[in-house]
Amino acid sequence: MLKLEPRAQPSALMSYASPPIALAATVVLASLLFAALGKDPVRGLAIFFIEPLNGWRGVSEVLLKATPLILCALGLAVCYRSNVWNIGAEGQFVLGAIAGGGVALWLTTQGVTGARGIYSPLVLLGGVLGGMAWAAITAWLRDSFNASEILVSLMLVYVAQQLLNYLVFGPWKDPMGFNFPQTRTFDTSTWLPQLYGRLHWGFVLALVLVAGFWAFLFRSWRGFQLQVGGLAPAAARYAGFSARASLWTALMVSGGMAGLAGAMEAAGPLRQLTPHLSTGYGFTAIIVCFVGRLHPVGIVFSGLLLSMMLIGGELGQSRLGLPNALTGVFQGLLLFLLLASDTLIQYRLRWKAGAPAGAKSAARLAKEAS
Repeated sequence: MLKLEPRAQPSALMSYASPPIALAATVVLASLLFAALGKDPVRGLAIFFIEPLNGWRGVSEVLLKATPLILCALGLAVCYRSNVWNIGAEGQFVLGAIAGGGVALWLTTQGVTGARGIYSPLVLLGGVLGGMAWAAITAWLRDSFNASEILVSLMLVYVAQQLLNYLVFGPWKDPMGFNFPQTRTFDTSTWLPQLYGRLHWGFVLALVLVAGFWAFLFRSWRGFQLQVGGLAPAAARYAGFSARASLWTALMVSGGMAGLAGAMEAAGPLRQLTPHLSTGYGFTAIIVCFVGRLHPVGIVFSGLLLSMMLIGGELGQSRLGLPNALTGVFQGLLLFLLLASDTLIQYRLRWKAGAPAGAKSAARLAKEAS
């Protein structure tokens, strides 16, 4: 019988090598899946991992999609390192888009105009506050009633989506939009300034925040407190670190980053609110977070990788007729294989010979009866 035994000294090298190993295994399984679907595996892999980087326009689209993934994953890394399991970044993303988009829509309806991007900081600030407010619900319920932050944050995702649907189908619906569920296009003064094509300055801000989060997590006293609370709660209590403060700090930071990403999506490439504002960025960011080893720099590379997979999935639908769900399958495979690799880093498989449990129980009963 196979059993897992803890390793005396887990390999530090393998902890860094496991993401590339998991990616390589995902590529192998993806090739088999392409073959099972009757598609050329080489062509399929090229569409997912090479075609998205075809030319500067393709690179800019990869960076554009990577921006919200990086921002959401940075906040989630703070949560997970603090042992706070926020699964609702998607809902906080949507609320950030609603709040930031609401600011942009109000400025537009009031006839406020100006140079392009002059009011975009207000839109981004609204997004941060919206995401933090939505995360505060989870923090309050956990703090006051010991409710599971996993369930609460996840359920709030669907509440946020329904709120967005209500607004774009109802009071915020564009009266001149031919009955489509969308708001008016925001005024250019609220748009994010562009770098190249649809890529905006939000990507540069994301890289700046990566450096800021690295300093916060690894060079600040508050970041040290959060990580000690996540790794050794008993030691954190003995040292006098407040678990309540850690809970609120982690969720506020995570909610603010997801809300910032939502506001960037609304004021960046979309420039209005629609029911399909998010394509699951908040959920994909969980995978980005773990593939990046909960490290800000690693999150940048994993965000680019998952962005390529998202664009590759779109290209695969149009060029090879692949199902839309295939991208989610690849993401799930990558996460599953990464977790399997991490398990084998911490444990080794051992074959233990012995009688089945049922036979041992029968033998014990027979001995006691005699």
